[in-house]
Parts: sequence; C-alpha cells; structure tokens
Amino acid sequence: MSSCFAHEGLSLENAIAKVKANNQEIAIAKFDEHIKTLEHQAAVGQNYGSVDLSQVAVRSNDALNIFGYKLQSRQATFADFGFADFVKNPSDPNVLKIMPNDLNNPADRNHFQTKIEYTLPLYTGGKLEQYGKITKALQEMSTLDLEALTLEKIYELKKSFFAISLLDNHLYNLHIIATNTEKLAATTEAMMQEGYVKKVDLLEVQSKQADVERLIHQAEANRTLLYYFISYLVGESVTAIQGKYEEAETLLSSDERVLNDNLAIKKAAQGVEISKMNIALQESTFLPQVGAFANYGSSDEKLMNDFSKNDAYTVGLQVKWNVFNGGTDKNSLEKARVEHLKASQQLQLAKNSIALSFKQIQTHIQSHEYEIQSLKKEVELAHLIYENYAGRYAEKMSSINEVLMKQSEELTKVLRLKEVQNARNEKIFELQKLASKEIQ
Repeated sequence: MSSCFAHEGLSLENAIAKVKANNQEIAIAKFDEHIKTLEHQAAVGQNYGSVDLSQVAVRSNDALNIFGYKLQSRQATFADFGFADFVKNPSDPNVLKIMPNDLNNPADRNHFQTKIEYTLPLYTGGKLEQYGKITKALQEMSTLDLEALTLEKIYELKKSFFAISLLDNHLYNLHIIATNTEKLAATTEAMMQEGYVKKVDLLEVQSKQADVERLIHQAEANRTLLYYFISYLVGESVTAIQGKYEEAETLLSSDERVLNDNLAIKKAAQGVEISKMNIALQESTFLPQVGAFANYGSSDEKLMNDFSKNDAYTVGLQVKWNVFNGGTDKNSLEKARVEHLKASQQLQLAKNSIALSFKQIQTHIQSHEYEIQSLKKEVELAHLIYENYAGRYAEKMSSINEVLMKQSEELTKVLRLKEVQNARNEKIFELQKLASKEIQ
C-alpha cells in the first residue's frame, strides 16, 4: 500500500473519497450492482425473441430417415417408393403385397441441413413484463445496498478520525499529568533526603507515575490500531491525519425528512413494490401463452449444395394454455399475496423502528452534551485543585496521599470526558447514517 499520507496527513474529505474509490467491500458491492443490471437487461431481452442457426450433418441407412432426407432435399423419385419392383410385373394380382427393396433397404446417405429459426413471444399474460419490472427493482435494491454499505464505511471512518483526534487531546492531557507527576516525584525525593517524608511516599508517587505511563502507552497503542483500521478502509497506508475532529456537529433534520431519506425504509418500500410485481407474475400463469416462429433453411446430401434450389420455409403461431397442474399455480399466487402482506408489515416496522431510533439517539446526544459541559468544568477544577495540593505539599502543608488522591480524581475526570466525547460523536454519526448523510 502507498504511504503518500505518512507525512502531510490525510483529511477526512479525501479519506471519504478514497473509501468510495478503493474500499474492497464497496468494490464487491459495485460488482453486485452491475450483476443486477445485467440480469435486468437479460430479462428485457426475452421480449425480442431469439434467432437460432443450426447445422445438421448425419449419415444413415434407416429407411425412414433416408426417405425423409430425400423429401427434405427435394430429391425423392418414384424409384424411392419401390416402383422398380412394381413395374416388373404389373399384372401380378399380388403386386400390392410386394415389399419394394429400394424403399425398405436404401443405400447409406449423407444429409446436411442448414436452418435459421426465429421465435418471438407475442403474449405471455404479462409474465415477461413483470420479469423486467422485478429485475429492475432488484437492480435498484442493489444500488440501495451499495449506498448503505458506503454510508457504513464512512460512518466507521468518521468514528476513527474523531477517535484519533480525541486520543491526541487525551494524550496531551496525560503528558501534562505525567510531567506534573515527574515534578512531584522530584519534590518528594528531595523532601525525603531532607527527612520530611518517608520512602513509601516516594514509592507511591513512582507507582502513580508508572500508572500514568501505562495509560499513555495504552492510548498510543489504540491510536496505532485506529490508523491501521483507517488504512484498511481507504486502501492505503495512513499514519497521520489533517485537521482536528473532536466534536462532531449535531445533525439538524426533522423526523419526516429522516424517514424519507432512510435507506432501510427505502429498501422496505422497494420490497413492497417487488411483492406486488410478484403477484402479477403469478397471475400470468393463468393466462395463455402465444408465440410466433419462422424458419428458413436448405438440405442436401452435400454441404451447402444448391442452397436456393433446396430451400424451404415454415411460419406459424402456437398457443399454449395450462388448464390444470394440481393447484400449484393457485398456491403460488396465494403465497405471493401473503408475501405482499408480510412486506407491507416490514415497511411499517422499518418506519416505526427508525423513528424510535432517531428519538433515542437524539436523547443520548443531548444527555452526552450536558455531561460534556459539566465534565469540562470538573476537569478544569480538578486540575486547579491538584495544583493547589501539589503546592501545599511542597510547603509541607498536605500529605502525599492527599496530592495523589487529587491527581487520581483529575485523571478520572479526564478519562470520563474522553469517553463521553467519543460516545457523543458515535451517536451523531449514527444519526447521520440513519438520515443517509455522508457529512453534516
């Protein structure tokens, strides 16, 4: 994979464009869409009938075949009927009982037939029309599947971008805490040398220092994993991103607009339309099938010999109407009607569930926003309190336990703020995906 974004960084807009162009899952979905397009074109093509060119080459000594070959190539003679045996003794009263040798035991013969035939469905009770409509609807369904998958990949990409930005900010805060802890450790060591504190106090500070370092390494590992995932999504190696993506913008959209744009609802509505078409398709089995055909060809004992001399044509119509098949058509029609009722219920369920999810996600976002506002103030306050206690500790006015407790409180608030910010961003991206929006 290319590493062209290793230094300058990749913006979210460029990343989305690369996901659409390079992501393998999306590429497979595009193939599925193309397959459905070809299936629709194949179904429509059945309306235009078919042309078949055939070439037959046989050799036989079968009496029936030989006689038929000669008739087909317009070469039959009275001798082929056995008249040679008849004219030998026409006055014989048993002449009609003579078995003519030329007719019953003909010599071997080659037969070549070249024929072109065109068949055309004139009336199918609407069957071919419904095939075309159904395959067109399935093609549109595959397009919706592609759009849904694209939205899913963009959702995953945006989550990763914002998570990296929050991790960078979180690492910045952790490094500040690590620096403060290092200063605290140096102060504690100096005070221990002067006899103001015990070694256990220094060990407690060093333990807290190791804990902060652990959190830093953990955050850095998570950031590396996110870059791996982004690289997988865009199909190129990415080690840096452009811009800051800490707080996603809240989606401003009405319930009605979300219901109109949601892809799951569109797919369910398409399913209802397909079920209607299937009913019409099953009803066509109760109607007659009318077709026309025409063929033209030539036959001879030599390949392509005197083609126009031995040519022949046939044209005609055929009507086929099934009057009984054990109730199969009736049951298939009833099944199609039940499937239509099921699809209608699924559409209503999709609308209700999407409307519910929309309200739930909005409520979660509002709750997270209130908590973030509160946590930002709490983090600021916790940091000031820690600095105050650290200063008092340097003046020997507070214990090391109090300082470490205040630092733990600050660290807890910082971690919680990151978690809630991540949760809020994810809910906003879920809302965008629900409303079929790539970027708000």
